[in-house]
Amino acid sequence: MTFTAPPPHLTRPDLQGTHAMAASTHWLATGTAQSVLERGGNAFDAGCAAAFVLHVVEPHLNGPGGDLVGLFATADRPAHPQVLMGQGPAPAGATIEHYRDVEGLDLVPGSGALAAAVPGAVDGWLLLLRDHGTWPVRDVLAPAVGYARDGHPVLPAVAAAIARVADLFTQHWPTSAARWMPDGHPPRPGDVITNPDYADLLDELCVVADDAAAAGRDRAAAVDAARDTWRARVGAAAEEFVATPHRHSDGRDHAGVLSAVDVLSFAASYEDPATTQFRGRTVVKPGAWTQGPVLLQSLRLLDGLDDDHLDVGTELGAHCVLETLKLALADREAWYGDADVPLEHLLSETYAVGRRALVGESASHELRPGVVPGRAAPPLPPLRADGPTSSSTGEPTVAADGAVRGDTCHLDVVDRWGNMLSATPSGGWLQSSPTVPDLGFCLGTRLQMTWLDEASPNRLEPGRRPRTTLSPTLVLAPTPDGGRTPVMACGTPGGDQQDQWQLPFLLRVLAGGWTPQQAVDAPTLHTTSRVDSFWPRTWTPGGAVVEDRLGPEVLAGLAERGHALTLAGDWALGRLTAVTRDPATGVLGAAANPRGAQGYAAGR
Repeated sequence: MTFTAPPPHLTRPDLQGTHAMAASTHWLATGTAQSVLERGGNAFDAGCAAAFVLHVVEPHLNGPGGDLVGLFATADRPAHPQVLMGQGPAPAGATIEHYRDVEGLDLVPGSGALAAAVPGAVDGWLLLLRDHGTWPVRDVLAPAVGYARDGHPVLPAVAAAIARVADLFTQHWPTSAARWMPDGHPPRPGDVITNPDYADLLDELCVVADDAAAAGRDRAAAVDAARDTWRARVGAAAEEFVATPHRHSDGRDHAGVLSAVDVLSFAASYEDPATTQFRGRTVVKPGAWTQGPVLLQSLRLLDGLDDDHLDVGTELGAHCVLETLKLALADREAWYGDADVPLEHLLSETYAVGRRALVGESASHELRPGVVPGRAAPPLPPLRADGPTSSSTGEPTVAADGAVRGDTCHLDVVDRWGNMLSATPSGGWLQSSPTVPDLGFCLGTRLQMTWLDEASPNRLEPGRRPRTTLSPTLVLAPTPDGGRTPVMACGTPGGDQQDQWQLPFLLRVLAGGWTPQQAVDAPTLHTTSRVDSFWPRTWTPGGAVVEDRLGPEVLAGLAERGHALTLAGDWALGRLTAVTRDPATGVLGAAANPRGAQGYAAGR
């Protein structure tokens, strides 16, 4: 049986060209990346420039105080992709004892400085620029400095996010009120807003790098000088500021624990990725300190099924994909973390066969992690049931008590030489914690994904990275000489949904033969029958969030199988972008998501 037919009409074309392609969750970032590519920069110069622009134009979805996970392959080593690790660890003072015994918490809060890991995104981008870019710091940061100093029209989504937290800012976070509501009210969509403090900080990095170059130091040393200045400035400002108690998502005031030494001690790095094979392609993900292997486990299980079990446009395919995701996400809760994760076993064919047998005819309402020989199963987290919600897209939400959430950004770039980058920056949302004076941004909240349980592989522990939801993807194809080369980079915001939305996309492209834009436009779904990575860490047993465009027959069939459906609307789920490269012809491609009227692809 073949896949159902792709959408007959696309929201935008599958872009094709031979020079360069970029796609991101904001058109200004995409335009910035393409402008760098047009002026001779490579994919890494372009990606870095776009990322700093995202800090300015999507501040409700990421920030300089947040984190970054990237995947990249270079033209000179296409068969050896690497992980760009820009995820900071827990600070030295972030101990379970302090949070439980001193602060009286049973969960890490979802907002406020107690949830802050060491900021890692900026150092990650500058590391990539140093080692694989070609441009100087000043040229790469110039677009972001321009938008921060001279202003840009604010997105409706940014204005709405500020409006939702206006009372919190006014009553409890006065530095955030001063930053985002300087006239005493939230901005209106289209208002030109600035961030002069952040512009000044970026200018300082440029001056330091320029001075290093003028003193005869090489390009790498100049970039490192900017990195050192970043750590010193941010560390000192953050330590002083978080010492003052402020409102957290539990409704109480706490001081943070991040110190200048924590920030000075962190350095971004590279890692080897995790991989699996699917339909003759190699799918590449970051390791199990992220949720990335959820996608790999899902593909391993589904690779043993016929195509009619993989097509989410049918009742059978949608059911099998949902049940597969539940199994992989249960393993995420039991085994994943910045720890000794038995990933080789979890990705083995033997394990996939056993898990495949658990995909029954009806929807499971249980959390069913697998067994690893010779390993005692870690304790499962406390299951806090929550009913289906009308909006489960991962977009920022704010509760009456000040509890806040944020989402994420994504960008993909490929250049004419064959360099390819997929990156998912996030954290440090404007609603994460109070704005740090003189920096123009706040800290992140990634520690909310850890557990206050010493036995958990994802426990809160100084120096240990929280298990992040950030999860970009690369796909490699075999070459005639027996090697491998990158043919696609893709990803999406969405928290726990990132790999869930990427799975139908990849199934449609790699198994169904659809084009990337066809797969982006197609209706999708995800399960909420998993433990939420975000405070307050709830789940919906048997829950499935679906786009209405899947059709009444598919939705009725899923309901009959026992899935607790939440109808999200016709165009609600996913913010996927992708770039592609055909190694035989050199033709490049790009696709972007129409949902939210914000993502864009460009190229020629």
